[in-house]
Amino acid sequence: MTITTIAYVLAGLIGAAIVFIGARFVVAPDTAAAGYGVRLDLAEPAARAYASVKGVRDIASGLFVFILMASGATHLLGWVVLAATIIPLADTAIVLRGGGSRSIAWGVHGVTAAVMLVTAALLLIP
Repeated sequence: MTITTIAYVLAGLIGAAIVFIGARFVVAPDTAAAGYGVRLDLAEPAARAYASVKGVRDIASGLFVFILMASGATHLLGWVVLAATIIPLADTAIVLRGGGSRSIAWGVHGVTAAVMLVTAALLLIP
């Protein structure tokens, strides 16, 4: 198995996970928010709307990964994954700042950022 193949598998798993998370925010926002690390008051219509917004954007972000994979744009995919690493890094800070679970902040979002950095590095190897 080549480094590029490993990187593509990792990128595909990242894309699939982001689509799944996005769909969960649309379909089951309370469960998704708990998994994110910050609870929502779904009695508030605005909270449900924000969950849907996040969900749709996550789905689109995951699909961008698949589009780049399908095009065979390995280096471009690497740069996009590297740039997108800011999302789980910011998510870590948001959960911590919002008084959410430290284990979710670091164990979910922090680990995701690390996996994305490794994936980007593998994709950007000449």
